[in-house]
This record gives sequence, structure tokens and C-alpha cells, in this order.
Amino acid sequence: MRVKLPVREAILNRRTYEAPAEGRSDKLRLDFNENTTGCSPAVRRALAKLTTKQLAMYPEYQAPTRRIAHYFGVRPQELLLTNGGDDALRVFFDTFVEPGSTILICEPTFPMYRYYAEIYAARISVLRYGSEMEFPLADVVAALRKKPRVVFIANPNNPTGTLFQKEELLRILKAATHTAVVMDEAYGEFSGFSAMPWIYKNPQLFVAKTFSKVAGLAALRLGAVIACDESLALVRRAMPPFPVNLAALVAADAAVGDRATMRDYVNGVKVRRAWFAKELAELGVKTFSSAGNFILANFGPGGPVLFQKLEKQGILLRERSKDIGPGFVRITIGTHSEMRRLLKTIRKEWKKPD
Repeated sequence: MRVKLPVREAILNRRTYEAPAEGRSDKLRLDFNENTTGCSPAVRRALAKLTTKQLAMYPEYQAPTRRIAHYFGVRPQELLLTNGGDDALRVFFDTFVEPGSTILICEPTFPMYRYYAEIYAARISVLRYGSEMEFPLADVVAALRKKPRVVFIANPNNPTGTLFQKEELLRILKAATHTAVVMDEAYGEFSGFSAMPWIYKNPQLFVAKTFSKVAGLAALRLGAVIACDESLALVRRAMPPFPVNLAALVAADAAVGDRATMRDYVNGVKVRRAWFAKELAELGVKTFSSAGNFILANFGPGGPVLFQKLEKQGILLRERSKDIGPGFVRITIGTHSEMRRLLKTIRKEWKKPD
């Protein structure tokens, strides 16, 4: 018997999202901006204490939400926990976006904004970062006059590393009179800037966070949305009753209780980021200023061949030839020994074009 299922046209018209390649655990993973030092030891200890009875119960959110909210410096009613940072973005489509309505993004950027927009059959208005990866502020302000439903801005931006601060944010908020402004701060801890202080006077502002990067909990999938309580109440209506698993809650609770580990990781990334960019510059490789735990580099025409050689030797980088140009690559800042191994291999395998 042949069955024809009534699949939505938006699904038929898009490709399946390809997750990261399997078999990465024994390789030098500088491709997905993971915390390569690992999470706090306190997380492992907390997870080990979970009982069989606890695992048989539906999770309870009140106590961990209160402690995680304290970590972010907000009230519990201003914090919504989600099943990973990706889910923290999806809730805005469930809340604000209807088929045919418009979202605004600036590319190159995190691909999940476009991913969800295609699934929800939204119109995608796209602006571009400049040749030096500068944020197109004037164009964004002008585009907001057309009242898109949501504008998604990664700050710092992935993959460019671009950061804007108070003055740029205030201009966007002033222009966004009919638009939800989602500041995706997946890498905010590495930048020293957050939009969170402005949620109280700007009900259109939402801040998305993740525990995948600085906390090193990518495998457990925990994200968060922060906004004033009245605006966040609207987003809560689109959420299921048990969106986050117990292990993620316990791990995040332990992680925020060990701020020293996260602080040491952030400080180390900043030092190694500056050092590695300098080393690449001495080799003649162009890099772009980054406020994240990664840098964007341009190896030019010989880049794609280099990246293939590195991959064959178990060194994984995130090539961006398709969305930025041949030779562009995003490199996660790993440990000092990891970065030295990468640099040594680059020196061996790559020569600056004449």
C-alpha cells in the first residue's frame, strides 16, 4: 500500500540540517567552539549523586531556576530555561512568527536563525556584515522601519567575532518599536558585554544564553531566555511543561556554583586568542578581531587544501568557504597545547602565496 503523507511545503522545500560529523571525540576539536578543557569537576560530582528515584520523576524547576537566575543577576520570573541554546531561539518562532511574516538577520551568522525561519515558512530579510566583518548598524536600523516580527543578532557574532556595545544596542532598541529584538549571547562571557541590564526598560528585548560554551555542558543541552517578566510570560505560553531534563538542571546548578572554573577558562581563552592571532599574522594570515572563544581567519586560495590536510591529521576546523569565501575558516580557541599543535601543523603544511 502506498501512502502519501500531507507534509508541509516548507519542510519539502528545505534540506535536512546536517549535524556535526560523528567520531570527533579522539580528534583535535577546534570546529564547534566547544569548551575543550571540559566542564567543572563539580558537575561530575553532582551528576554522580543522582538517584534512581530522581531519574524516575519528572524534573522540578523552581530551586535550580532560582539559583541560575541569581548567577545571571535576574529574578526567577525573568528567566526561562530551554532545551539547549537552539531551543532558546525556536521559542521566538513559536511565539512571534507566522507563515509569511518577516524575520531580520545579518549574515554570515549562526545558521539556526535561517534554519527555523525556513521551517516556519517565514520571509527572511538578510543584511551582510562588512568586508572587515563590521556590524551593519545603519542598515539594521533602516530595516527595522519595516517592522519585522523578530531581529536575531548574535553578539559577539558567530563566525565573525564582531561585538557591538551600548550605543549600538540603544539605537537598535529605539528603532525596534514593533519588533522582538533577540540578542544571542552564546559567547557573551568572553566579550565583557551583555544586553541584560536593558531588559527592564525595553520590553521588546530578549537575551538568549547557553551553557554549551563557557560552562562546557554542550552534551547536556541547556539554554535560557532572559527578558522582563511581562514579555517573558508571552514566550512561556509557547513552552511545554517539562522542557529541560534533570541532568541538565543539576549540571548547570553545579556549574554556576563554581564560577572560578568558568572565569579561569574565559581568561585563558582571551590570552590564547590574542597570542594565536598574533602568530597567524606573522605567518601572513589575515584574522579578524573576535570577542568570542574563536577567531575567523582567511588563508586565501590555498586555504581549502590546508584544511583538508589538517582534517586528515585529526585536526578539525570550521571551514567557511561556502558562506564567506574560499580560504575563510573559524578556529575555536582550545588549550595552549592544542593551539600549539595546530600552529605547528599549519607552519608545516601551509605556505603564504607569493
